[in-house]
Amino acid sequence: TFEGPLMSIKVVNSLSHYTDWTVGHVHSGALGWVGYVSFGALYCLIPWVFNRKLYSLKLVNWHFWVSTIGIVLYITSMWVAGILQGLMWRAYTALGFLEYSFIETVEAMHVFYVIRALGGGLFVVGALIMAYNFYKTLVSSELEEAPEATPALAPAE
Repeated sequence: TFEGPLMSIKVVNSLSHYTDWTVGHVHSGALGWVGYVSFGALYCLIPWVFNRKLYSLKLVNWHFWVSTIGIVLYITSMWVAGILQGLMWRAYTALGFLEYSFIETVEAMHVFYVIRALGGGLFVVGALIMAYNFYKTLVSSELEEAPEATPALAPAE
């Protein structure tokens, strides 16, 4: 991604290091990439393995949008919190003392942590929607006919 190399630049790294920005960067990959690849694999495999039609495509859309909104809230709150942390930690008074105590920086993060919790909750709600969809798929008595195997086509010449 673009963000990793950006954060390796010395000036940017001096701001982002040890802040929630770095944690948000990791979570964007973990929740956004790994999470959605896993969800997609499950949506593909469950109907194949159990030979059943997926219960509801509307629930798939609900899962996608609820969890996407959750990820966006989760990650952007961490990015903004991290930048604010970095700026507060590097602020000095005219006498050379830190302008903000550590507890003041923690207090400034409160609103971002609430937004982060809301985003994480939405991501979990999306996963629960997926789990409900899979449950209804598995308890359904409606089996899907396996598609007839067809031979590979000859390459075009």
